[in-house]
Order: sequence, then C-alpha cells, then structure tokens
Amino acid sequence: MNEKTIDIFENAPVPKAVISNIIPSVVSMIMVLLYNLADTFFIGQTKNALMFAAVSVATPVFLIFMAVGMLFGIGGTSLISRMLGEGKVEKAKHTSAFCFWTGLSIGVVAMILIWIFVKPVCRLVGASEDTIQYASRYLNIVSVGIPFLIVSNMFSNIIRAEGKATTAMSGMIIGNMMNIILDPIMILLLGWNVAGAAVATVMGNVFSAVFYLTHLLSKRSMLSIRPKDYRVGDGIATGVMAIGIPASLNSILMRVMAQYGDMAVAGLGVAMKVNMIVVMILLGVGGGIQPLLGYCFGARNRKRYMAVLKFSLMLNICLSLIMTVICYIGAGPLVTAFLDNPDAFDFGMSFSRTLILSGPVLGILFVMMNAIQSTGAALPALILSVSRQGLLYMPILFLFTRLFDTARQMVLAQPVTDYCAVLLSVILFTVTYKKYFKNMETDSYAHD
Repeated sequence: MNEKTIDIFENAPVPKAVISNIIPSVVSMIMVLLYNLADTFFIGQTKNALMFAAVSVATPVFLIFMAVGMLFGIGGTSLISRMLGEGKVEKAKHTSAFCFWTGLSIGVVAMILIWIFVKPVCRLVGASEDTIQYASRYLNIVSVGIPFLIVSNMFSNIIRAEGKATTAMSGMIIGNMMNIILDPIMILLLGWNVAGAAVATVMGNVFSAVFYLTHLLSKRSMLSIRPKDYRVGDGIATGVMAIGIPASLNSILMRVMAQYGDMAVAGLGVAMKVNMIVVMILLGVGGGIQPLLGYCFGARNRKRYMAVLKFSLMLNICLSLIMTVICYIGAGPLVTAFLDNPDAFDFGMSFSRTLILSGPVLGILFVMMNAIQSTGAALPALILSVSRQGLLYMPILFLFTRLFDTARQMVLAQPVTDYCAVLLSVILFTVTYKKYFKNMETDSYAHD
C-alpha cells in the first residue's frame, strides 16, 4: 500500500476520504448496471417476449455465480483491509491467494455441472416449454465464462482493499464495455439472439478477469495469487467465508412468478433491471467505504471509523431518495425501452413501481451491511447477508403466497423484506458496536 493511499485512509478529511473511495466503486457499479441493461435492451429489440422471458429466467443462475465471486470479494476485502490496517501484509497475501484458487475451483466445477444438467437447471428456475430452448442455449454458453465471472467479481472488490480503487474500476469498465459493444453486433447484426447475448457476456468477463490477473502478477500489487501463498488455516477461510456469504436467491421469486406465465416473468425481469439502477449505485457507496472502514478498524481508530460511517449514511440516504423519485417517475419510459408486448409491459410497469418502494431505505441497509462486514463480526454479518433474500425474504414470500393470489402482490414481498432488513441492520450494528468497540480507543481494541 503506497504512502498516498495510507495518507487518504488515515489522514485525509473524512468527506475526501469517503468520496475518493466511493467514486471508483460507484462507477464500477454503474458499469455493471449498463452491462446488465445491455443484454436486456438488445434482446428486447428482437421483439420476441419469449426470448426476453428466457433470459430473465436464466439470469438468476448466472447471478448466483456472480454472488460466489462477491462472496470471496467481499469476504476477502473485509479481511485484507483489516490485515493491512494491522500491518499483516503476509496474511493479506495468503488471503488473496485463498480467494483466487478456491473461487476458481468452484467456477470450473460449476461450469462442468451446468453443461451436464442445463435443462434440469432451467426447469428448476421456472423455464416453460416455450422458453426452455432459449434459456438452455443462453445458460450453456454463459457457463463457459463462470470461472472468469467469479474471478472478475472477486478482484473488482479485493483490489480496492490494497488502495487500488481506480484499478478495480478500470477492470470493470474494460469488461463491461466489451460486453456493451459486442451485444448489438452479436444479437442484432449477426442475428445470434440469446446466443449472441451469452457470447458477449462471456467475452466481457474474460477481458475483465485477464486485466485483474495481469495486475496481480505485476509488481504494482502487494497481493498474491501464487499457489505457494495459498492458505486455508490461520482464520483465513473462516474469515472470508463468514463475512462473504452471499444473498442471491432472486431465482426463488422468478420461480414463483413462472406460475403467472411467461409475460409475468418477462415483466419481472425488466422490473428487476429498473430497480437495479437504485440498488447498484447505493451498493457502490456501501462497497466503496468498506476498505476504508476496515482499515480504520484494523488501525484501532474508532473516532475516524464513526466519522466515516456517519458521513456515508447521510450521503447514501440522500442518494436513496433522489434515485427513488427518478426511477418511480421514469418507470414507464424505462420499461418501454425493453418491452413492447402490452401484457409484459403492464406487468413490468407495475412490478417496477412496487420494487422501488424500498428505495428510500436501501442506502441505510447497504452502509450498515458493509460497516458490520468491515469489523469482521462474522455472525452479525452472516445473519444480515442472508436476510434480504433468505432468512427474512423466504418466510415473507411464503406468507404472501398464502395470503394473496396475484403476481403484483407477490412482488410486494421484496419491499416488505427490505424494510425489515433495514431495521435488523440497525439492531445488528448496535450489537456489533457494543461488542467489538467496547474497549477500542485510539490505540487499542478488543479482538473477537
């Protein structure tokens, strides 16, 4: 970690330190957003709602493996930033090597399994007889890129922990721009349709992963992916996995929606994209401050930690309100850009305005989530990370399926869950603060 980075982490005014860390993170999230919207938009230009529904059904499977990358990325970032704050450079190297080789191995195994079981997987997530051919074709090709997807999502986070936020952002931009450029060529110009979207996605992830690996193998990085630095013990595996457990169960709602027909699935797919505009920007702020918070915690600087947290909360709350208003008012034009089938449009419009109801509070949730993760508080981080799409979401969705009988009411389960998750995040942070910070002063703190 160079002197300029250390100065920003330790001495820069809090607003400057926060902004300098979140800008690359937010830009990266915007690129991920554009990357996700590109596939959806250009598939929509085929005017085939069944293709659109098929990609919407298959996407959650893809997102699960993106979440595997985030698991190691978020968990690795949390542990590495704390280790660097404590001056434990070698353990930071062991952690990055653990994340790389473990994540890569999972990606290779997943790629092989999806090749073998692609149609059963598509049926499991809700593909109908009309969409299964499109969905399986898309997923078969995308599976080739799963190892690259995991690596790129992993190191877009981890590299920020060593203070290289601009490098992390650059990798995301390179991969996502490649996907955005290739989408219209392969989907529309060459007429490859869903196969073209899948090939563009794979190529984008390959370019992004290669960029990060080139950086990690150079002398510019203090991290390592060398096999000899791989370690599982010394709290590395548990430290990464406990903090990084993902919450990617969006496929459950897609599966429930399948009973209402392919147009409902297509509408939900678009609504999730519209909602993603708010989510990704707020996630960028939350993820951007985690290395800074982790460093402050590792350096035993409670005063600066809390100053960063308070500033970030106010910033994300303001962004939450602004983005919610924009997306609620602009839901019509946004949905129209993807769907022209009247039935699918009606579903998409209704679902978009329902999902965006949680927008005003999501900023609090993502900051609190990253604040807890930055302390290494494994149990609170684990509970919160699986709550939004798991521990809270599943019971609420189950209750809604019993109480209501329309697709629109099913979607309302997500905003209700989000408000509950925000309340839970505040409670868990309070518990974490009292336990992990009770003896922390400028020069000492309690380890778990």
